[in-house]
Amino acid sequence: MTPELQKPVVGFSCGDINGIGIELIIKTLSDIRITDVCVPVVFASNKSINFYRKVLPDLNFAYQSIKDFTRLNPKQINVFNCWEEEVQITPGLLNELGGRYALLSLQQAVKSLKAGHIHALVTAPIHKKNIQSEAFNYSGHTPYLKAFFEVPDVLMLMVASNMRVGLVTEHVPVSGIAQNITKQNITSKLKIMHASLQKDFGMDKPKIAVLGLNPHAGDEGLIGNEEETIIKPAIKEARHHNLLVFGPFSADAFFARAQHEKFDAVLAMYHDQGLIPFKSLAHGEGVNYTAGLPVVRTSPDHGTAFDIAGKGIADHMSFLEALYAAVDIINMREGHADMRKNPLRKMSAMIVANAQDEVIRDETPG
Repeated sequence: MTPELQKPVVGFSCGDINGIGIELIIKTLSDIRITDVCVPVVFASNKSINFYRKVLPDLNFAYQSIKDFTRLNPKQINVFNCWEEEVQITPGLLNELGGRYALLSLQQAVKSLKAGHIHALVTAPIHKKNIQSEAFNYSGHTPYLKAFFEVPDVLMLMVASNMRVGLVTEHVPVSGIAQNITKQNITSKLKIMHASLQKDFGMDKPKIAVLGLNPHAGDEGLIGNEEETIIKPAIKEARHHNLLVFGPFSADAFFARAQHEKFDAVLAMYHDQGLIPFKSLAHGEGVNYTAGLPVVRTSPDHGTAFDIAGKGIADHMSFLEALYAAVDIINMREGHADMRKNPLRKMSAMIVANAQDEVIRDETPG
């Protein structure tokens, strides 16, 4: 982007075509003011978009179709056609087609992201099982992007206005969590978190809290020794690198006593330890951000919600926040976050109030 504050180009992968992804995209981009802050590019097909437009007849969703970026219209929604064939869309049905076309969308989107055609990517939810193939043998978006961009490590960082929570382990079975809690893994995640808080969120000296693995943070070795032998040494090493890191804290009391409000971010040891309090306290505005990549990728903090797909009732608040976050991070990286204000953020409170009757069934982001 240029010093003249050129609008960032933000891509959207469509997710599982039988889930709520395309519905969320249409709801999010139907506000014409979106094109004041970014140039949207939806990676899907005209036919798939038109299918879900019929579910949402009251929304004004006009777009132009493109097959390459030479025809990109900065004042309109652009749909990049990733396939031309007729595909049977069956909202709410978990099948092979949903995963196949979710992958086609994702592959074109990340290819465009790597080539610099888009400045950020917002990914709609995939179903982690039906997308599995020779081309996608990963537990979610996060490890796929790590491999695609060939970086040594990334951090799944959940972001809301009132908290940020990162994870040492992501989609790991409970039985395998402890073996993945190593000093090296913890210090790696802390370094990524610290760097991201500085570069992506504009914090000069971020304060980071680290949770323990065991109940009561091990009670000084009485209930497991990982805190004494792994977590505390990792915190000590991080401090040697001038990181403001504190802990380990007992996870059960940490959020209940609002201690997260005293820190810029929290590093949890495993998925549910971090995601349960985050989703409980983020008030529906949670965003999943992949820190550690050379590019910007965000997503909503929920899944495909097959049970309400195609009914027009999915709440797009988290998806909207994912777009906001992507634009804000791009601006921060470009060094002019204060120069371009996001006028749509003022709508958030109103949208939340109007969405009280809307329902979404949570799954896990990735």
